[in-house]
Amino acid sequence: MKPDKKIKDQWVHVVVQNPGTSEESLMGYNTEQMPDSFIPAFSTREEAQACFLIMPKDVMTQKYEIHAMLKEDLMDQAQKNAYKVFLMDDKSRIKQELC
Repeated sequence: MKPDKKIKDQWVHVVVQNPGTSEESLMGYNTEQMPDSFIPAFSTREEAQACFLIMPKDVMTQKYEIHAMLKEDLMDQAQKNAYKVFLMDDKSRIKQELC
């Protein structure tokens, strides 16, 4: 699959679970709108931080960080692992399906 020129060199922000460990992964999420797990992405770090505060998570045994990631790399990784990616806002609402 050829990379989409419209997304080349565009950045999004994602929540990484257990960064820097062998268990590092992108945090999955679901909503009433989308009950199947997907990868949430955000246009800005501030949106990611605000939404992260209301996301369910296990802060007792897991560590989380917000990382910037090339949109192209995120979409490639998601497609290889059969996940959808949705661009979300700071209130946990889906704005757009990325893949």
